[in-house]
Formats: sequence, structure tokens, C-alpha cells
Amino acid sequence: MIQRLKSYDFTLMITPILLSMFGIVMIYSASMVIAVVEGNESSHYLVKQIQWFSIAMVGFVFTSIFPYKYYQKLMKLIILIIIGLLVGVSIFGNEANGARSWFNFGFISMQPAEFAKIGLIMYLASVYSKKQSYINEFNRGVLPPLILTAVILGLIVSQPDIGTAAIIFMIACSVIFSSGIRFKHLSILVLVGLALVAFAIPNMVTDERIARFDGAYKPFEDPQDDGYHLIQSYLAIGVGGLTGEGLGQSVQKLGYLLEPHTDFIMAVIAEELGFVGVIIVVGMLSIIVLRGLFISKKCSDSFGALLAIGISSMIGIQAFINLGAISGILPITGVPLPFVSYGGSSLLVMMISMGIMNNIAKSNKLKEEQPVPVSTKEEPETNAFKNRGGKTWVR
Repeated sequence: MIQRLKSYDFTLMITPILLSMFGIVMIYSASMVIAVVEGNESSHYLVKQIQWFSIAMVGFVFTSIFPYKYYQKLMKLIILIIIGLLVGVSIFGNEANGARSWFNFGFISMQPAEFAKIGLIMYLASVYSKKQSYINEFNRGVLPPLILTAVILGLIVSQPDIGTAAIIFMIACSVIFSSGIRFKHLSILVLVGLALVAFAIPNMVTDERIARFDGAYKPFEDPQDDGYHLIQSYLAIGVGGLTGEGLGQSVQKLGYLLEPHTDFIMAVIAEELGFVGVIIVVGMLSIIVLRGLFISKKCSDSFGALLAIGISSMIGIQAFINLGAISGILPITGVPLPFVSYGGSSLLVMMISMGIMNNIAKSNKLKEEQPVPVSTKEEPETNAFKNRGGKTWVR
């Protein structure tokens, strides 16, 4: 038992938990005024996030113990549940800000698109790991999984939730690229993707989305409207300086910042804890992403390696989009900061993902500790996917 506990990756156990607990503290600081204005107790969002954190820890422990290879046997059920939830939310979901993307059960709310992220990662990792022997054949090895990917993306876009769809698309691209498909096939997919984007843009362009781009790249041309939220973010970041104004001392959270406990929580962190606080958060997120990629490199089977790459990509991409929005690099899309922003569905999916990553790390370590059987013949590696240069991503 003790030996099995030692097999876990303690970096990937401690870092997400500490980051989530730090997020709980900052959510309380950022939301207490908004909660009172909404007619709730100042601790309203704090209590809800603690409840979700408790549920997320159960998910974390379970997925840390549950063997990750069993997900391949459950893949049909997982995909059916994901598609069922996405179809169901489009019919029975609650509408907010023009999007129908949430189930509200009164005591709890759930966003199915968050669960679609990890579900699609599992599916693509499972399918492409099984197709390694003919991954160079486009029709058999590459195309079939893309059909289901397109269906899931279409259901999310129809909500509409363009931000989440963009994240899922980029996650899918990272898994597909890492699966070892040929550059020729990658080029075909890129060209088809560009063509679809060019076709879809005229139907997706709205005054609100144009305003988001104007607000991101020309905020001072309309400081009272389109550029208002980004300018408030700039003020929060600028005022914070090196060490910040002190925990709980943010002024921008008092009705100036948009969603200070979710989309703009990093701006509050910058104002209250300064550049030091920002570096700590970014550093911990970087540790999680890099550690995940390291685990994928060490993994001895293609399913585990692709699964670890997908999870690492999910966290890295989502963090980049959130940080890009508060700094004006990208338009504001309403993407939460992993582990830190308020949001139960996001936190639950992140902690479940960390549990899966820990299970992969444990499996890797146990295999490394097993004695190597003496053999006169050279056995092929179980992880067969190769990149375009003929080298393997893993060992």
C-alpha cells in the first residue's frame, strides 16, 4: 500500500490542490461585494466553491485510483453521455446572455461543454492509440474520429458557446498532431479547417463579437463601452505593481471589473497580490502543464501518452486564453482560469483530469520498477505512434 502511494506524482497531487485552495480564497475576496449586491450573503460564492471543491476532491481521488486503461472499455458509454448532455442542454438548458449552455437544478448548476472537453480527449486518445498500425492511412486512420469531433463541436457552437468550442478544437488538434499522422494529412486537415472557418465567419459575425475585438485591440477608442472592461483590467494590473495593494483591498472588484470572480479573477490577483501573485499562479499552472507533458513522454502506451498530452493541452490552452483576455492579447470570451476561477463544472473537470494524470504517472512508475525479463529477441515498444520524422514522441 505504501509502495503504491509512493508511485503517485506528488507534484501533480499537491500543486492542483494548492492552486484550487488559493482560488477559493481569491474567489471570496473578489466576490463578496457582488454577492451582497445580488442580495446574498458575502460568503455566497465562497460556500458554493467549497462545496464544488469537496465534490472535485472525491472525483480526484477516484480517478487517481481507477485504472486509466479501463476508460477505453467505457468509451461508447462516455461518448453517449456527452452527446446526450449536449443535446439535452440545447433543449432543456437555462438561457443566459443569449446562450443555452447550462443545466440549473436549483441547488446545483452544470455546464455539459466542460465535461465534453475531457470526454473528447479520452475518445481521441483511445481511437488514435488503436489506429497506430495504420495511422498513415487517411481514410482509415485519421478521418473517422474527426466526424464525431465535428458533431460535438457543432453541438457546442449551436448553444452558442464559441469560446468553449475554440478550446475544444485546439485540444483536438493537439491530440491529433501528437498521434503521429503524416504531414501531408495534417496539411489537408489545416486547409479543410481554414475553408470551414472562412465559410462560417460570415454567419458567426455579430455586432457583439465585433465589439469584443474592438474592445481587445482598440479599447481606448471607446473607453466607456467596448473598451471599458479591458481598461479596468489594465487599471487593476497597473495599480497592483510588484507586491499589490493587499488581500481584500482591490478597488476594481467593486463593480468596475466584469465578473471579477470568474473571467477577470487574475486582474484581482494582480491588484491585491501584485506581480508576485501573478507569477506564483502562472508558475503553478506551468508546472502542471509541463509535468503532464513529461508524464506523456515517459508513458509506455500510446493511449496514456495521448491522454496526458490532451489534458496538458486543455489546461495550457484555457489558461492562455483567460490570461490573453485580461491583458488585451485576445478578445474576452468568458473562459475561466483553470483551478482558480469560480465555477463548479470547470473545477470538477480539472480535478478529475489531474486524477487521471496521476493514475498514468503511477502506472508508469510501477512499470519502471518491475524487473525486465531477459530475452534474446528485441520486443517492439507498446507505444507505437511516431512523428513525421520517424522518431517517437515517447521513449
